[in-house]
Amino acid sequence: MTLLDHLDELRAVLLQSLLVAGAAAVGGWFASQRLLDLIVAPMTAAGQQVYFSQPTEAFMTRMKVAGVAGLIVVLPFVLLRVYRFVAPGLYPRERKLVTPLLVASVALFYAGVAFAFLVMIPLVVKFMLGYATESVRPLIGIGPYVSFVAQTCLAFGLVFELPVAVLLLSAAGLVGARTLWAGWRYAAVAIVVVAAVLTPPDVVSQMLMAVPVMALYLLSVGAALLLERSRRRAGSDGGRLPGDVG
Repeated sequence: MTLLDHLDELRAVLLQSLLVAGAAAVGGWFASQRLLDLIVAPMTAAGQQVYFSQPTEAFMTRMKVAGVAGLIVVLPFVLLRVYRFVAPGLYPRERKLVTPLLVASVALFYAGVAFAFLVMIPLVVKFMLGYATESVRPLIGIGPYVSFVAQTCLAFGLVFELPVAVLLLSAAGLVGARTLWAGWRYAAVAIVVVAAVLTPPDVVSQMLMAVPVMALYLLSVGAALLLERSRRRAGSDGGRLPGDVG
């Protein structure tokens, strides 16, 4: 295929993904009120109400909820279309890894979203509302609150993709398991620092973020090691590996 053929195929992939995401968002609208009740539940549990200050804010917030729900639901389809786009350039042994890789990508993303919504957001809400005093009372808008929840859930969903990202980098020969393992101490320090910045300043909240991310990093090292061993076996069988010259 020529470069123009690849670009046309990529455009088709993007267009199909957008159309499916739009359809999922339309379907999400019918469940948006129920989803909104779930999103506001941590506030309700903390005894705090949320408000809208503009006539269109409640409607636009439901639109936002429907859109985010559509993006989350459509993820498996997008990954499948991306795989079909890159599959012709993969070796047979690598194609066998794709199915578990796709399943892992979807599972890890949903796990990150669930962890953020069920664990992190209630903790952060409780902590932030703790700053209220008799003279300073919270008046939280529904729009900014839903944006905060959506950004947090999507961020954790992406962070939980760390093992898949590392595995892809390893497959491309850009990073190796030994390098990752040698730098685990630096990674641990970086993860703790990021957790301290993104979470309330208490040890429990910081560890609730740092420990899963560190576990994902170690899982990434293991995944890269397994891939390297698989590639070495393929090389010993006479198969040409990605990145080989000649």
